[in-house]
Amino acid sequence: MKSSSILRDLEQLVSKSIIKVNEPLKRYTYTETGGNADFYISPSTHEDVQKVVQYAYNHHIPLTYLGNGSNIIIRDGGIRGIVLSLLNLDHIESSDATIIAGSGAAIIDVSRKARDLSLSGLEFACGIPGSVGGAVYMNAGAYGGEVKDVIDYALVINEQGELLQLTHNELELDYRNSIIQKEHYVVLEAAFTLKPGQQSDIQSIMDDLTERRESKQPLEYPSCGSVFRRPPGYFAGKLIQDAKLQGHRIGGVEVSKKHAGFMVNVDNGTATDYEDLIHHVQKVVKDKFDIELQREVRIIGEPLKSHE
Repeated sequence: MKSSSILRDLEQLVSKSIIKVNEPLKRYTYTETGGNADFYISPSTHEDVQKVVQYAYNHHIPLTYLGNGSNIIIRDGGIRGIVLSLLNLDHIESSDATIIAGSGAAIIDVSRKARDLSLSGLEFACGIPGSVGGAVYMNAGAYGGEVKDVIDYALVINEQGELLQLTHNELELDYRNSIIQKEHYVVLEAAFTLKPGQQSDIQSIMDDLTERRESKQPLEYPSCGSVFRRPPGYFAGKLIQDAKLQGHRIGGVEVSKKHAGFMVNVDNGTATDYEDLIHHVQKVVKDKFDIELQREVRIIGEPLKSHE
């Protein structure tokens, strides 16, 4: 279909105000890299999400979902078709010991809401930069806690635009994995069941974790967070450090001198710089230690050359 026809159809489905054409995606990623989206749509209701998903499915238009862009690299050629942002699905509500949060809400904000309500269980998430949807998608975790410890259910949408409610067990949460990834579902909302606690104790734990994070992680530069999964029996950062790769730079992106598990954009780096540096680190670690580092960060979109 022609872009003009798609735009006309989309404007009949949802408000024109939430549709952007040829939108630079580097505005929406923590790495501050990425090419343009043909169409960028940011709905604030489940109904509008469904309309766009069903339209894309019925017309065979590529559809990509985007949360807050904290653990993703979008290639410099951008993304064809429709990019559906979930950031406006950011409600956070509570009922007794349960907090229900929209996919676009920051998981940090959900942990703070829990603290304010004297509910314990989400302290581990006080420094995770991702959205609720992204946290459920990859079973995000830190400092001994993870999403699967506290999630009750998630409301998701499948590729056909149908709504499904998945229980804790149906989510199949594992280390940085879930049924969401396997079935290409998208989270619209999640419910977390917590335990009553003392607000001062909860705050104390969050303060400690925040201090540990700020002292170890290169938060002063744009980055995509932890780049690699933890190899069984090892730590990715330690392997990279032992390979003497800290400070190694390709273009404007370098392996952080503060924490080897991070790659930071220090000088107008590109997504291509990130990808090239990731491949270089994987090769060196494989050659030195015979260990294959698996990416935790997602890489999506098209290389620049295919979009020229």
